[in-house]
Amino acid sequence: MADLSVPTRRMAGLALALLAAGCTTVTQRTAPPPAPASRFSALDLARYGAVESEPFRVPAVSLEDLRPRNLRQFVDYPTSHAPGTLVVDPGSRFLYLVQEGGKALRYGVGVGREGLEFTGTATVQRKAQWPRWTPTPDMIRREPKRYARWSGGMAGGENNPLGARALYLFKDGRDTLYRIHGTNEPDTIGEAVSSGCIRMMNQDVIDLYNRIPKGAKVVVLPA
Repeated sequence: MADLSVPTRRMAGLALALLAAGCTTVTQRTAPPPAPASRFSALDLARYGAVESEPFRVPAVSLEDLRPRNLRQFVDYPTSHAPGTLVVDPGSRFLYLVQEGGKALRYGVGVGREGLEFTGTATVQRKAQWPRWTPTPDMIRREPKRYARWSGGMAGGENNPLGARALYLFKDGRDTLYRIHGTNEPDTIGEAVSSGCIRMMNQDVIDLYNRIPKGAKVVVLPA
């Protein structure tokens, strides 16, 4: 059989090179882009997941709708108040549960609109799970279309504006009508929107409820 001519051999070699190059291109794999790092830890996701042990539904909180500063966390908090004291700072939108050693467990909260706040020192005189809610006479007078229909009260449940827990604050033995309570609107945490009370995410108010006894001291700072 006759030898291939030089041009023929060159063409054959080029064809083999192109074929090899084509195979190389086909077998290459582009690595997927790395997943974006989450702003939230696994502990945060667990803390604010759905709560399955309650008599009413407590859905998971969409953390992407919250600022990380509003999540429950231990912080430095040197203070003269004794451990176990609750300190509400409406200006910063935080509630602190004072701990030993200059620390506190800090919760993000929603606060009352200007002119509707309570300030001073009080005591948790009553604790309630899935509390009944009744708007105050002032609330009914200010917004009758919104509140008058509930003048007889609303039973506890997932649509109740007091949420899963409520702490009732008394001063000198009298009800201040000021509450620390849950909310079914977690996107309002960090805002001044309530009718004077302190609202917390349901997951947080359940946690706080389990940590403090009846009779706990509460200090509400001026806004």
